[in-house]
This record gives sequence, C-alpha cells and structure tokens, in this order.
Amino acid sequence: MDLNLKNKVVVVTGSAGMEGSIGHAIIFALATEGAIPVLIDRNKRGFEYAKQLQKIHSESSFYQTDLTDASQIEDAIIRISEKYGRIDAIINNVGVNDGASLESSIDDFMDSLRLNLVSFFAVVKFALPLLKKSKGAILNIGSKVALTGQGGTSGYAAAKGGVLGLTREWAVDLIGYGIRSNALIIAECYTPAYETWIESLENGAAKLNSIKNTIPLESRMTTPEEIANTALFVISNKSSHTTGQFVFVDGGYVHLDRALLPSK
Repeated sequence: MDLNLKNKVVVVTGSAGMEGSIGHAIIFALATEGAIPVLIDRNKRGFEYAKQLQKIHSESSFYQTDLTDASQIEDAIIRISEKYGRIDAIINNVGVNDGASLESSIDDFMDSLRLNLVSFFAVVKFALPLLKKSKGAILNIGSKVALTGQGGTSGYAAAKGGVLGLTREWAVDLIGYGIRSNALIIAECYTPAYETWIESLENGAAKLNSIKNTIPLESRMTTPEEIANTALFVISNKSSHTTGQFVFVDGGYVHLDRALLPSK
C-alpha cells in the first residue's frame, strides 16, 4: 500500500535511540516510504542515522536537542521551519521508563514529567503554526503503563497518562484546523533497552518466556517494525478520518480475556 507519504516532512522525537529501537524503526520506515524523517534527539548517534537516511532520502536531517529543555526544542523547530517551511506530521516518540517511584525525590518526578510529557507539549506548541498550514497529524507514542500501572514508576505512569489526556485534548482543540491527534499504545515490545533489562536479570530467559506467555496473540513480543508500520498508517491520509483514538499495538495484551493465555 502506498501511504502517500512521499516528501512529507515528519518530525520524530526520541529518534536517535539504539539501532533496533522503536524510533530507529520509525525513521527508516518513513524514509523507505519516501517521507522526509526529521530527527530530534540529544544523542549524537542521530548524526550517523541522518547520513544513512540521506542515502534513502537526501532531505533527511537531525537536530541534536535536549528534549527536557523547552528552549532547545523551540530552537530546533525554528531551524526545521527555516529549512523545510512546513511540518506535515509529528511523532512524539521519546520515552524513558526511568523508575521515578513514589519513594523518589520531587525533582526526579519532575524530571520524568519534563522528558516524557512536557516535551510532547513543547514540540506541538512550537510546531503548531506549521501544522495548521499543512493540516498535519500528531501521533503520540504511549504505554500500557498509563492504563495498567506497573509499580515503582510513578513519574513515567503519570507522564504517559498525561500523554493520553493531551491526545484527546488536542483532537478537540485542533479539529477545526483539520489536524488529527492520536496515540499509539505499546505493551511489551522487544527493543534493545528491553533486551538489556532481560540480560541484567539472573533468570532472564525464564522471565522473558513468562512475559511472552501473557501476550494473547502468538505468545510473542511486539516488534519495533510492527509499531513503525502502524505509526506510518495512522499519520497518513489512509487514516484520514481517525482522530482522538488510542491505537493498541500489543497482541491483545491490555484488553483480551486472560482465558486466552496458556494453561499452566
């Protein structure tokens, strides 16, 4: 299916994660579809990704930005505006489950909100004039933690809950401009960070198998490529009458009957 994303300028935050991360999968899927991925992240590996992407689409670019700093976000959006003159879609992908728990300091909690929630607001706020011109799309990458809780991660849970609230609020706020706002919710996706966590456990293999057995569809983890494919569809005009929605790419993890799970 041609998603009609050719030469669309798509800003992706948190897009310089490790190779195989969700952000990495999204930006390369965008370039393959003919879109122009614009990377915003603080990690300098974004420079190398931009070079690789430019071999697929020469207009791809990277703006090294601390997403906890609103002034740096504003500067990045200004520079993007100067280079391209438009933004057709934003994928707010940055997210770190940083373990800021109820036992953590207020500063740690606020730091978690700044990265995992306030950055979403700042990117959209500063890009809004360009989104209005393009009747663009907003896609916020969310987490099942906002709906299920997890334990020991108050900052991340609060932030991801806020992301869902912003998604619906923006859908209402911006409907008059033809701007769509949706969220994509992930449960158990096998990323390099997830693999690092599994490998840190004494019984990692057993833990991974136990997690897989809680996923109703095929008893397996979601892949970053599956997240990327759905993300591209939701921002595209093939999804032109979808707004204010929470799209779950989780193999039925959050909603389906537990009776589907393998018996012990």
